[in-house]
Amino acid sequence: MPLSAKYIAILYIVAVLLFVLGPLVIVAGVSFTGGDYITFPPQGLSLRWYETVVASPIYLDAALTSLKLAVLVTVAATVLGTAIAIVLHRGNIPGTGVVAALFMAPLVLPTIIFALGLLIFWSAHIGRTSLTTLWLGHTIVAIPYVIRTTLAVLATSDKYLEEAGRTLGAGPWKTVFYVILPQAASGIAAGAFFAFNISFDEAILSLFLRSPDIMTLPIQIYTQLEFSPDPSIAAASTLMIALTILLIAVIDRLLGIQRVAG
Repeated sequence: MPLSAKYIAILYIVAVLLFVLGPLVIVAGVSFTGGDYITFPPQGLSLRWYETVVASPIYLDAALTSLKLAVLVTVAATVLGTAIAIVLHRGNIPGTGVVAALFMAPLVLPTIIFALGLLIFWSAHIGRTSLTTLWLGHTIVAIPYVIRTTLAVLATSDKYLEEAGRTLGAGPWKTVFYVILPQAASGIAAGAFFAFNISFDEAILSLFLRSPDIMTLPIQIYTQLEFSPDPSIAAASTLMIALTILLIAVIDRLLGIQRVAG
């Protein structure tokens, strides 16, 4: 590669990193300000806004609701998404392409359109929205990610292992639990990671589908930002970013990022 092209590539990479990471750095910087207003650079260094968030029952209740919802969504999306991915991979049902497109639809459908449609349907045919409505909406949006990551791993798996298991006397369920699932473990873990983060960070669906007595952490941050903004918003957002980094570190420790990405 010519020297000039190398420098251009480096500058391009640096520009992309600044564009992607710059806002996160600013939010994190604002969270450590010692002042009373959202300013950057921060006015001194202080942990007062983290103490405010941790000591606030409003933030804690919202975080607990988001955590509970994210765990429920992760379990449901992982189980359903993995099962759907295995069926699609085997291709034993008619119209596999149509079925796959149907389950992938939430990836291309604007979230606000889906949220509005689900709200109208739920209100007209079931009743008032609740945590169940949020759980259903988040799960529908999260399932395609589990399907995509699991299918990606199954596409590179050794199909002859499944045949060998059946030859050695394993039934359909044993084949699934002892042959297919171990091979797809990294894809399932990656899908579960995406499902948790999507649910925990989701704001649009939560805004449309929550009931007045349910407040998730993204909605609490949005409400605080709209009516009485202060650096506690940046502190709460930074904690959410830290949670995502922690989850990535856990996956890297248990499975390895390269394996999951591959």
